[in-house]
Amino acid sequence: MAKNTAEKTKKKIGLSTQIFIALLIGALFGVVIHYWIPSSYIKDTVIVEGVLYVVGQGFIRLMQMLVVPLVLCSLVCGSMAIGDTKKLGNVGVKALGFYICTTASAVTVALTTANVINPGIGLDMSKIQKSSTVATESATQSTNIVDTFLNIIPSNIFNSLSEGTMLQVILFALILGVILAKMGDRVETVKNFFSQFNDIMMEMTMIVMKVAPIGVFCLLCPVIASNGPTIIGSLAMVLLAAYICYFVHAVVVYSLTVSTLGGMSPVKFFKGMMPAIMFAFSSASSVGTLPINLSCTEKLGAKREIASFVLPLGATINMEGTA
Repeated sequence: MAKNTAEKTKKKIGLSTQIFIALLIGALFGVVIHYWIPSSYIKDTVIVEGVLYVVGQGFIRLMQMLVVPLVLCSLVCGSMAIGDTKKLGNVGVKALGFYICTTASAVTVALTTANVINPGIGLDMSKIQKSSTVATESATQSTNIVDTFLNIIPSNIFNSLSEGTMLQVILFALILGVILAKMGDRVETVKNFFSQFNDIMMEMTMIVMKVAPIGVFCLLCPVIASNGPTIIGSLAMVLLAAYICYFVHAVVVYSLTVSTLGGMSPVKFFKGMMPAIMFAFSSASSVGTLPINLSCTEKLGAKREIASFVLPLGATINMEGTA
């Protein structure tokens, strides 16, 4: 009995809790540094612009380092495991249909909230007019349908891999996986290579995840230290509108989806996905969160071949937060 109690006492804090604590401590330390060190000296301090910046950006680069090889191996193994092109196409169509529906839901929630709150009223955009104009000009440079389609097909897969052009990597990986499945035992060595390399990448992901709380702390602290807590207050209505949308979309849409299509308790789902949610919140990167996302979904019981196919696709084309 005493032994069991000791084991429970020694039980480690979960990763999601560690990341949440790191977020809070990072924000707190940022506020302290902001008021303790004059703003004109913050950028010159070794701690803020030195150690914290290097560690935070180093952690982001570690996550980015994992993405391309992980997506490639995951999709090759996923399409290889599904094998049948008809089944693969069925899964792909269902995934795309699901993404279209959830994105439409996100847009509906966002427009409704924006019309009720009117978050842009009273917001002075003159300070960012120049950058806004540049962004608008860039966004309005249209690409015709033919070029959009052709841009998905890689002319050089090694360039696509080195530049992280994800749609091209996804297409190549899907084709390669289907071919390997069809060729069967003749390419057993190649199939084993991708399968084992995928295991290696997942193990590397687990190692990098162990330092996630430190990375999250070092990412958030300098932002608060340089700008102060007013960075949140100055755009309070915009942030309020955004987070109302995030909350409604997550609680309503995802909860209904998980309970009806997945047959899982929403509480269990959100608890299991919390490490990925917290990292996505702190890094604002869907693709960068992919390694943690894959790990969380597998722990919740998702089949590796399905998760390896659906999640990289979703991280690339399914931007509900942006919507």
